[in-house]
Amino acid sequence: MNRERRRGENQRGDGDRGQWASKTEYILVVAGNVVGLGNVWRFPYLCYKNGGGAFLVPYGLLAVVVGIPLFLLESSVGQYTQEGFITCWSKLCPLAQGIGYGHCVMKLYDFSYIIIQVWAVFYLVFSFRSQLPWATCNNTWNTANCMSLQMSPNLTANQPMLTNTTSAATEFWERRVLAMSAGIEELGSVRWELALCLLACWVFTYFSIWKGVRSSAKVAYFTATFPYVMLLILLIRGLTLPGAWEGIYYYLYPDLNGLANLEVWIEAGSQICYSYSLTSGTLCVLSSYNEYKNNCYRDCLWLCLLNSATSFVAGFVVFSVLGFMAQKQGVTVDTVAESGPGLAFIAYPQATAMMPFPHFWTVCFFLMLIFLSVDTDFVTVECFIASIRDLFPKLFRKPGRREIFVLIICSSFFLIHLTLVTEGGIYIFQLIDYYGCTRYFHYVMALSECLALAWAFGADCVINIIEDMTGQRPSVYFKVCWRYIIPLLSLISIILYLVDYTHLRINDRYVYPSWANALGWTMLLSSVVMVPLWAAGQMCLTAGTFRQRLSILRHPVEDPVSQRRKMEEDGMHVELRTSAETT
Repeated sequence: MNRERRRGENQRGDGDRGQWASKTEYILVVAGNVVGLGNVWRFPYLCYKNGGGAFLVPYGLLAVVVGIPLFLLESSVGQYTQEGFITCWSKLCPLAQGIGYGHCVMKLYDFSYIIIQVWAVFYLVFSFRSQLPWATCNNTWNTANCMSLQMSPNLTANQPMLTNTTSAATEFWERRVLAMSAGIEELGSVRWELALCLLACWVFTYFSIWKGVRSSAKVAYFTATFPYVMLLILLIRGLTLPGAWEGIYYYLYPDLNGLANLEVWIEAGSQICYSYSLTSGTLCVLSSYNEYKNNCYRDCLWLCLLNSATSFVAGFVVFSVLGFMAQKQGVTVDTVAESGPGLAFIAYPQATAMMPFPHFWTVCFFLMLIFLSVDTDFVTVECFIASIRDLFPKLFRKPGRREIFVLIICSSFFLIHLTLVTEGGIYIFQLIDYYGCTRYFHYVMALSECLALAWAFGADCVINIIEDMTGQRPSVYFKVCWRYIIPLLSLISIILYLVDYTHLRINDRYVYPSWANALGWTMLLSSVVMVPLWAAGQMCLTAGTFRQRLSILRHPVEDPVSQRRKMEEDGMHVELRTSAETT
């Protein structure tokens, strides 16, 4: 009781950083963030592409040895320090604070994913037209090579004649939504319809986070649960479609030969990092709003299970519909199976247009897509803002300062992201996605976090902290993963990424110029270089011998748990003495 009162007084005195009102709010926000677009448009395709059911072997194994241990490590750091992803390192391993600055730069690139929400809103608006525009070829943007859905059953009979055709859905995506230019060299004009959708998305983001966790938690009650309702509706509909089970067969049929391919394991590890929101600083910030005694150990296991289960179920939703579309067109499932934007904005809308009551199913799909991206978007912005406020508490933790700061961030990035809704915007987005938000960053950060916490700070200290917070001592298995398995796998993945690197291209028809690839590498290095630069700078600026500097910077507190308990006892004695004096 006294501890809670002191914590409340500290928060009020320090500008009220905020805290989750209940455990439910934390679970919903984290679940809404980690269960995102990657579960729907990336995992099912990776599963199909990399051996079907056999892909679940490397995915499940890496979830156990990488996903869950890293999830627990990052969550416990945030909960223990009660700080954002930059300042948390000053309490544990100041030498590694560059990791936090790397996360900060990465978040700026992550903001660009709001464009997916913009596209989904655009499609949703067109879903209310009397005739779905991606189902026919009698629109102003269609070409002579357009092939409508009514023509698709005759595909196989006229295959030689139709090699140069494009589907109505593809033309709607490329010519109406994106109005794609010839390349990144030709940005063209701003698409005012997409700009309005972008404005709406940023306004929603602002009002979701302008009051901090108090507002974002309330929003998550709806945005985190609604996608599951839509997912269930689409699952039931998908399984009842003709041809659905042929699609599911393609999704799950095990090809054990794929297990011998190292690329399959790399893809599985990459998917774990993306879908679990690992090495991005997000889990650290969200956990920092927890009570100190929250059982993050149990939360970690359940949230990871929820994420993987959602990915698995989403595969049935996607491939049951792709199987139906393949049967309607008289082709095999592999010809219609796509990933990423191709699945969300071409294949799936085309499939829903073939169903009875196409408008209803199209609206359901895009509503699900919007709310999946909404959670991820506003949590990304909230984590960035919270970490900056923790870095400059005297500047930002005053009444009204937060709202102004959030408004400046949202307004600035709305203006910056207008480049993404130009005719060449898709090329800029693909460049950011390929370089700025690459899996190379995740591998480097996973390696850096494990070296900093499991080696420099000490894996035993981390385990002691978790035991003090939760009352449960993690198994030695986690220590082995943090110290050996994750660093080794990360190092191997970094080497393979550099060896297999290829220049960015889109659909093998457009190769990015050299200056664009150079810009991409600049974006990539701008985040990962923060780690060695900060470490080198701190070693130069700290007084003492090399050994003394290294000792201070890698582990400022010998036993953080004992120090915390001593501080609590001192605070208790001061409180008792004060109350005795007043009486």
